[in-house]
Amino acid sequence: MAGELELSPVMSDALVILGAAGIVIPVFARFRITPIIGFILIGVLVGPFGLGALVEEIPWLTHITISDPDALTPFADFGIVLLLFAIGLELSFNRLWQLRKLVFGLGALELLIIGSSLAAFLGYSTGQDWTGALALGFALAFSSTAIVLPISGTRTPVGRAALSMLLFEDIMIVPIIFVLGALSPYAQSEGWTGLTDTLWQGGLVVIALLILGRYALPRLFSQAARTKSPELFLAASLLVVIGASLATSATGLSPIVGALIAGLLIAETEYHSEVETIMEPFKGLALGVFLITIGMSIDLLNIWTNIVPITLAVVGVLTFKALVTGILLRLMGARRSTAAETGVLMASPSETTLIVLAAATSALVVDRETAQFWQIVTAIGLTVTPLLAKLGRVIARRVEALPELPEEDEHETRTIIIGGGRVGRLVADMLKAHKQPYVLLDSDPDMIARVKRDGYRATFGDAARGDALTRLGIENSPAVVLTMDEPVLAQRLVSKLRQDYPDLLIVARARDTEHAAELYRAGASHAVPETLEATLQLSEAVLVDIGVAMGPVIASIHEKRDEYRVQLERDGGLKEKPKLRTSSIST
Repeated sequence: MAGELELSPVMSDALVILGAAGIVIPVFARFRITPIIGFILIGVLVGPFGLGALVEEIPWLTHITISDPDALTPFADFGIVLLLFAIGLELSFNRLWQLRKLVFGLGALELLIIGSSLAAFLGYSTGQDWTGALALGFALAFSSTAIVLPISGTRTPVGRAALSMLLFEDIMIVPIIFVLGALSPYAQSEGWTGLTDTLWQGGLVVIALLILGRYALPRLFSQAARTKSPELFLAASLLVVIGASLATSATGLSPIVGALIAGLLIAETEYHSEVETIMEPFKGLALGVFLITIGMSIDLLNIWTNIVPITLAVVGVLTFKALVTGILLRLMGARRSTAAETGVLMASPSETTLIVLAAATSALVVDRETAQFWQIVTAIGLTVTPLLAKLGRVIARRVEALPELPEEDEHETRTIIIGGGRVGRLVADMLKAHKQPYVLLDSDPDMIARVKRDGYRATFGDAARGDALTRLGIENSPAVVLTMDEPVLAQRLVSKLRQDYPDLLIVARARDTEHAAELYRAGASHAVPETLEATLQLSEAVLVDIGVAMGPVIASIHEKRDEYRVQLERDGGLKEKPKLRTSSIST
C-alpha cells in the first residue's frame, strides 16, 4: 500500500542495537554494574540461539532480534579500532617509550609461557597434533583489549601492567596468523614469504604515518578548528583513524595498529581533548555492537549439553592464566595486590582468540568441531571478565590491604589534592597546619599505603575517571590542587574540571612558565611554575645571606614575578595577567 512504511532488516537491527544501548547503559549504571555484561546478555537474548531461533514460529519477533548477525561484524571491528584509537589518545610517545621494558619483557614472557604451556598440555591430554596444539595454546593465551582496558584504565599499576601485555599481544596477532598459514598441510613457502612481505611493507607504512602525521595532523585539525564546525572536526577525526587503519591493513598488518598510531600522533597535538570528546559516543556504541556479537555466539543449549567439559575448560584456562600472569608480575617486582588483581583480570581469552581459531580452521590446522568448542569457552570467558575484575579486586584486598575509595560524605567541604608525592604532601602539611580539611587522591596503591602510614588523609582513585572525584564530593570542594609531575595529564584534567565545574578554584603545579601558560589556557585559576619559584627562592636566600636588606630583596622578587606575568600574558595569549602563586584557600 502507498505510504506504508516497511522496516528493512538493516533498520530493524539498528533499532534493536539502539534500543539495547538505551536500556542497558542507564539500568546497569543505576546499579553500578558494568554495561559490558548487559550488552553480552542482550546479544544472547536477541541472537540466533535466543529469541532469533523462534522467529519462524513467532514472526513478529523479527522486529526485536538481529536478522543477520554477520552483518554486524564490520561495526564490531570498528568498535575495536576506535578503542585502540582512544588508547593512543591517552598515551604519548614518551609514555609508550617508558613502557617498552614491560611491553617486550613482561608481555613477551606472558604470551610465550602461557601459549607454549597450554599447547603442551592440550597436545598431551587430547592427542592433538603439535600444529593444532600450538594454534589452540597461543589463541587462548590472548586477553581481551576491548574489555580489559575499559575496566582497568591505563594509569593505575594494574592498568599499566595490562596495557603492556595487551600491546605485545596486539603486535603478535599478524605473525601468529601468518605462521598458522605456513603450517597448513597445503602451504608451501607462501606463508613465510607473506610474513616477510607484510613486515617490511608494514614497517614502511608505519614510518610514513609517523612522518606524515607529525606535520599534517596539526594543520588538518587547525583548519577544522577555525571553521568552528563540530561536524567538520568529527569528519577529520574519522578520516584520520579510518585512513590510518586502512593503510596498515592494506599491508597485512592489523587495522588496530594504524588506529593506535593515529591516536598517538593526535595525542601530541593540542586538539587531543576535543578529538577524545567528540569520538567517545561512537567508541561506546561500536564497542556495544562488538559485545552484542559476542553474546550472539553463545549457544545456551550447546553449553548445557556439554556443561561438564566446557566448565572444566573455562575454569582450567582462567586459573592457569591467572597464576602465570600473577607469578610473572611478582617476579618483576609488582606488589602482591597488583599481581593478583592483574592476573585474575587478564585470565579470560580474547576476541582475538576467535580470529586465531578461525585462521587455524581455514588453514586446516584445527578441525571445525574442536574450534567450535573453544569458541564457546572463549565467549563464556569474555562474558565473565567483568566478574573476574571484581574478584581480582577482592583477592587483592585480601592478599595485601589495598586501600579502597571509601564512601565519603559528599557534603563535606575539603580541598582535594591530586597526587600523593612530595609536592602533594607538602600542600597537605600546609592545609593541616591551618586546620583546613583535605584529602589526597592518587592512583598508585603503593603511594597511598605509604602516605597513610605517615598519617595523611588519603584515598585510592584515578582522577582521570570522573567518578573518583564525584565520590569525594568535588561539587562542594573549595579547591582542587593538581600536584602530579605529568604535564599532559595535568592539562587534560584542568580542561575537564573547568568544563564540568566552571566556578571551581583549580590550582595546578607547572614545570615551567610555558607549561603554566598552557594550564591557564586550559582553565587553571592559578599555575605555579616550579622552576621559576625555586629560582626566586634561591635568589632570595643568596641576596639575604650576602647582606642585602630583606625589603629590597622582596621588592625585586615581586618585580621579577611581575615580569614573568607579562611574559605569560604575551606568550600564552591570555586576556589578563595570570597569578603565579596560590592565594589562601578557605572554606
